[in-house]
Amino acid sequence: MRPDFLPRIRLTIALVLLVAIAQPASRYSPQLHADERTALVIKDTTLFDSTSASMLPERTIVIVGDTIRAVSSPQEPIAIPRDAHTIDGSGKFVIPGLIDAHVHLVHLAHFMHVTGDEFLPMFLAAGVTSVRSTGDPIVAQVGVQHYADKHPQICPRVFTCSPLLDRNPPIHRDTGYALTDPAKVPAFVNDMVRWKVTSLKIYAGTPRNVGQQIITYGHKHGLKVTAHLGAYSAQDAAADGIDCLEHIESVFDFSMPSGFDRARVNGGNLDLENPRCQALIELLAQQKVAVDPTLVVFRNMLYLNDEQRYSEHPDVALCPARMREYWNHYSATYRRQDPKTLPQRRRLIAKYQELALALHRADVTVLVGTDAPEPFVPPGYSMHQELEMLVEAGMTPAEALRAATADNARILGQEQKLGRVAAGHQADLVVLSADPTKAIQNTRKIDTVIRGGIVCRPAEVLNAVPRE
Repeated sequence: MRPDFLPRIRLTIALVLLVAIAQPASRYSPQLHADERTALVIKDTTLFDSTSASMLPERTIVIVGDTIRAVSSPQEPIAIPRDAHTIDGSGKFVIPGLIDAHVHLVHLAHFMHVTGDEFLPMFLAAGVTSVRSTGDPIVAQVGVQHYADKHPQICPRVFTCSPLLDRNPPIHRDTGYALTDPAKVPAFVNDMVRWKVTSLKIYAGTPRNVGQQIITYGHKHGLKVTAHLGAYSAQDAAADGIDCLEHIESVFDFSMPSGFDRARVNGGNLDLENPRCQALIELLAQQKVAVDPTLVVFRNMLYLNDEQRYSEHPDVALCPARMREYWNHYSATYRRQDPKTLPQRRRLIAKYQELALALHRADVTVLVGTDAPEPFVPPGYSMHQELEMLVEAGMTPAEALRAATADNARILGQEQKLGRVAAGHQADLVVLSADPTKAIQNTRKIDTVIRGGIVCRPAEVLNAVPRE
């Protein structure tokens, strides 16, 4: 998603690992942490059920350790343990912790002079309690994951992925991995299993014969396989059993009728009712291929970065200063826009939103991911922007919330642990002061974030971000 630069891979890895190992303990200490002796209780609250996508009133949640022990209902009250820490949930709304289905924790690091540990707290402060990495150098990525594991009071859970599996040379040399021989795929996948990744990522230069092997051997080991497509068509990838497609363009670019050239004809004019597009949408639904549109990165970074409402959004001010400096340099140097094309670019973003809604209405699972920290895509807070764009497209707030919780948990293979506020699940949840099913902007009205039973105050978590 960025111009190609001469990489400094070893330096990036060394810096990330050095910070992850040497970083001192957080300046923020949580107020409460449920343990096996003292429970944490949220009493008399309204709970978002991500299975039915509805709000359930008069619920009490009991957390012991890092796990939800019980959830009451008016028909099934529960006893509150003695000496429990209690949070008054009356007038509050509890949702499962949000999951960002598309982030990069190392990619861009050496260009921004920012390491993953420095912006991880932004996710947690924004109510994002888990993130799915979608392609980074494996050693550095796992180093950031280890840092997150050691600092749960300021970091989300991190689920790792392979590097971007690509042609030779890779499109992104800092985070790409040339895998061009199908015979070498099994050994590579075995190596990724040893690194305990949860996903494999096919990138734009990979042809079908290699992609097929990645899917086959990934599934053999229980890994999810996703793709940012280019040489490998969406039609072929879906037929071959891929689990997920990253970015709306991985569908859009293969939805054009013969002779439609996006370079000549404005993509915003594409008729989504054309037979090729409709057949692809039907195929994705039949094959149960999820799509992660990442609308916010196309709007904020690629096409409308000259609009101050995005490049100077209040969320941007929460980012590390060096991150913001790089973003402005990128916009001025590598992604300068012609003001005359603004209406055309706006139409393209609207068309992407229209396609995301068409997928949703066809029962294709639409995920919620951001591509943070690409330029003007603030870690954590861009999740709220992505939710807003999906609702603006036509999804209901409840549908968008279900996508960002239960559906995102499934693409991680974590539906038995994450994505719901239910007994036996991890105690990852967000307490809001307003109902997000009435207005999706209410996901921003965060009172408290609970990550694995640890009570976190967003303003205090943000103190761990070096914003100067």
